[in-house]
Amino acid sequence: MLPNNTECLDLWLSVSHFHSSINDKLEQVLLGQYDISLKEFYVLKFVSSSSCKELRLQQLQEKVGLSQSATSRLVDRMGAPSVGALERHTCTLDRRGIYTRITELGEQKYEQALATVSQVLHEELRRYGIETELENLIRKLLK
Repeated sequence: MLPNNTECLDLWLSVSHFHSSINDKLEQVLLGQYDISLKEFYVLKFVSSSSCKELRLQQLQEKVGLSQSATSRLVDRMGAPSVGALERHTCTLDRRGIYTRITELGEQKYEQALATVSQVLHEELRRYGIETELENLIRKLLK
């Protein structure tokens, strides 16, 4: 049986608040310990997880949920010599295609931050008392 409209909205608002609260915590921890934002962490995750450790900027834009210009600026910042986590290059077959590749330094930063993100997620899910329920729900959704 489906909940009524108000119950549905209340449930959605609770999920949204929960998501926002955990995102804020992750952002705070990542900036404090690794000097990277949550979006930058996601960029490292998506590029690192790709088959050749590189993605077209357009693919990255879709995964991260930013505009083309915001994604380009983010990749530029992460590729700056002071950061050195990413490299940009043009596709040899299609000069219009811009790719970003994770560097060894970026891979190291991602692996270190991943351990911290995982720890924070487990702590927050335990704090809310829903770790097992959420894991079961995610498994069902991924089937």
